[in-house]
Amino acid sequence: MSREHGNGIAAGGATPVRTAPWPEWPVVEEEDVRAVADVVRSGVWGSTEGTVVRDFERAFAEIHGARHGIALNSGTTALHVALTALGVRPGDEVIVPAYTFVATATAALLIGAIPVFADIEADTYNIDAAAVERAITSKTKTIVPVHFAGAIADMERLQQISEKHGLPLLEDAAHAHGAIYDGRSPGTLGAAACFSFQSSKNLTAGEGGLILTDDDAIARRCRSLINTGRASDGAWYEHHLPGGNYRLTEMQGALLRSQMRRLPQQTRRRDANGRYLDEQLSQIKGLRPMRSDPRQELHPRHLYMFRFDADEFGLPREQFLERLKAEGVPASGGYPVGLHQQPLYSGQGLREQIPGPAMPHLLAHDYGAASCPNTERACASEAVWLTQPLLLAERRDMEDIVCAVSKIQASAARTARNVGTAKD
Repeated sequence: MSREHGNGIAAGGATPVRTAPWPEWPVVEEEDVRAVADVVRSGVWGSTEGTVVRDFERAFAEIHGARHGIALNSGTTALHVALTALGVRPGDEVIVPAYTFVATATAALLIGAIPVFADIEADTYNIDAAAVERAITSKTKTIVPVHFAGAIADMERLQQISEKHGLPLLEDAAHAHGAIYDGRSPGTLGAAACFSFQSSKNLTAGEGGLILTDDDAIARRCRSLINTGRASDGAWYEHHLPGGNYRLTEMQGALLRSQMRRLPQQTRRRDANGRYLDEQLSQIKGLRPMRSDPRQELHPRHLYMFRFDADEFGLPREQFLERLKAEGVPASGGYPVGLHQQPLYSGQGLREQIPGPAMPHLLAHDYGAASCPNTERACASEAVWLTQPLLLAERRDMEDIVCAVSKIQASAARTARNVGTAKD
């Protein structure tokens, strides 16, 4: 380590390892302000009349090597629209991981389809291809792998399953802006990919989303569904599909286009810092960084995650997280439960919140029978998350993270030795 720190625990009164602030998010520069102001002054605020959103769509598609980019108002809407464009209908089943944000599954519910939960790989937290294959039934219509934290799911194995069963893959790439996997990026690995520009994401306009696809027909249907069912070559008052108004504004497009200038450099820095943390933290007893896939050349690291073993480390996870925060390193345990354990999927949420008949397609499915032990273990005691702004700091700041963890473990080991001595 390049810097030495005391051995005391900050929560016990010693000086914390880190007192300096971490990078703020979002990063805002004067060029971002000018880009939005220029649109406001132009008076052309809607994307149906303007060119800014279309320029952003083309640029985002280009950096991912995809033919089509369709921008819309959120990542959740992107999933809903893409599933609809892929032909998912009421009563169909959509396989999703149990360890993901609720929107991945809710998008299917809103169509009237049934999300079916598959467990995750213990060492990546991405959907387990073997669990996916076990979950396939005659009702399965689509598989939705999530590139969790920016780590690309095992698309080679999933593509084999997709081809074997004739099921399209819809990539949930909300965490995977700019990722490169085996020379390719999300949007070219499945039938389509959905991104989010919500406020925490690696590219943000506060809210927003985008669908990438190489398929002309899927792109045409998506564009119609987000624009009240219009055809791109049709008349203004000519509607072909039951679409909504999910369009992005020109102000959001300007902000995203401006912020995207920094995305490549930010992605490289996050990945380099994440690789350094993998190397250093893997040497600490009780910590296991997530398994790296050698096929992934660039990892956006929307989260930096590692697995925590309380028995090996010598502390329960919650105490570890409290002490890490006291040392100046904010961290969390991530999702407290898997999606299959949410009140929504027991039917309780529906009965309590929605007057009148509940969604029969949801209540008819037995989510209580879902078995996702890797998800449950990650939620209950194992996962530790650091958010992406921390990875925008310098290498010397990553050393603070390693020093803080080492300091906490040294204290836990001393406590264990003292307890053992007292018992003797």
